[in-house]
Amino acid sequence: MGRILAVDDELDMLALLKMIIEGYSDHQVTATNNPLEAVEFLGKEPFDLVLTDLKMPGMDGMELLAAARKMDEDSLVIVITAYGSLESAEEAMAQGAFDFITKPFRKEQILLAIDKAMRWREMVRQNKEMKKRLEGEKS
Repeated sequence: MGRILAVDDELDMLALLKMIIEGYSDHQVTATNNPLEAVEFLGKEPFDLVLTDLKMPGMDGMELLAAARKMDEDSLVIVITAYGSLESAEEAMAQGAFDFITKPFRKEQILLAIDKAMRWREMVRQNKEMKKRLEGEKS
């Protein structure tokens, strides 16, 4: 079970994301329509994945992505946007986003992206554990 932080200034989109994710997976969703509050959440507790809208007042998704990666370099962020353009997708990926999804999206599309991100997170965690064990054996 993973912990997901969903950030979107549209309350309907947050409700939809929460319903899809908690209804079709065993992940737990914390949702906020305030990206500044999202940064506070990230500072207080660990999340396995952040889903963020790109265009939001106060702080956009790219700034939230940067803040999340600054707090945890392994932070996984999926950017969701109605303003889907190749340039913004490339920029998000260049800044360290794990994936990029355009609205409107299909339920299967978001669930697949989340599953892929969670599998990646687990692989990274196992890799770090193995490195620690190997380094422990050397010394």
